Amino acid sequence: MSSKLWAMSDLHAGHADNRRVIEQLPAHPGDWLALVGDLGETEEELAFVLDTLAPRFAQLIWVPGNHELWTYPKDSPLRGEAKYLRMVEVCRARGVLTPEDPYAIWDSGQARFLIAPLFLLYDYSFAPDGMNVEAALDWAYEEGLYCADEFMLHPDPYPSRQAWCQARCEATAIRLRSALAQHDLPTVLINHFPLVQEHAVLPLIPRFTIWCGTRRTQDWHRRFRAAAVIYGHLHIPKQRVLDDVRFFEVSLGYPRQWRHRPEVFTRLRQILPLP
Repeated sequence: MSSKLWAMSDLHAGHADNRRVIEQLPAHPGDWLALVGDLGETEEELAFVLDTLAPRFAQLIWVPGNHELWTYPKDSPLRGEAKYLRMVEVCRARGVLTPEDPYAIWDSGQARFLIAPLFLLYDYSFAPDGMNVEAALDWAYEEGLYCADEFMLHPDPYPSRQAWCQARCEATAIRLRSALAQHDLPTVLINHFPLVQEHAVLPLIPRFTIWCGTRRTQDWHRRFRAAAVIYGHLHIPKQRVLDDVRFFEVSLGYPRQWRHRPEVFTRLRQILPLP
């Protein structure tokens, strides 16, 4: 019996309308579901999503977005890596695969794939050539653009978010190379932020791209044999093809964004087998 791989991101469970969408998502008992970050901002919101959806699927996969990494001092003093690892614990307590777990093999019944949940962050390099971090931030601020991450996403124990991003990318590349040497399989790369700069397109706020990824991953879909790449963060659901690889942006987004879209954009997205 064949199974399917589904995905959805940016569920933002702190919004009541989004919680209703989550509660209404259909069950696919034999299938896997990738939850691609920004499910919520607190342990309670993450747990709500996982507890709601875990009984409906054979396996859940989670990667963090920036919102899961935010620190609200009144709720929890955990910052940076400590907050991330606490969210990993919430997932593992429910049998959910995370970027800290061995990569799993998913079998559709016709083909096998190495499922690679990633946590890579961003480093402000999705900016015009030659800009350092300070220049990139000034470039965004010129348009009145600010990101709450600057106040709420702490990099501890790293000196900066870009240093944390570099460490995550370097360690993850080593893991991927090792996994591919062991398993001669195509991969499904799952990361909250776009891997490719050209995909970080935000027509209404174009300079917000500095908070949307890193140039370090520009060729990862080729380097690591991707059959599909899944991402979110942009709140603009879309499917693209680059180098014969399918890229899926699978966001729900905030209620004010999805209410005016066709209903299909409030549903799960089928990734494999390719629809």
